[in-house]
Amino acid sequence: MSARPRCPHCGSIMRRWATPPGSSWETPFLWVCFSDECDYYVRGWTWLEEHFGRKASYRHSLDPATGAAGPLPVWSAAALRQGILPDKDGDHDE
Repeated sequence: MSARPRCPHCGSIMRRWATPPGSSWETPFLWVCFSDECDYYVRGWTWLEEHFGRKASYRHSLDPATGAAGPLPVWSAAALRQGILPDKDGDHDE
């Protein structure tokens, strides 16, 4: 995929995030929305607090191998950002 996908919740361009070694993901990266203004991420703080009493949220993620989308839990705005991969040749915003 040369064009990076857009988040279906906010329209932001998604970033490649390295899946941790030894994880159950069968792909080396996931597409993740790292926009702190994304409604999905913003609403997640309230939802998890109200339903589970947890101060956490989630970011929208997409598995490039399977097309499966879902939440990627985070405990702060900075969480998981260290795993953002540099853009590859051919990645572009539009």
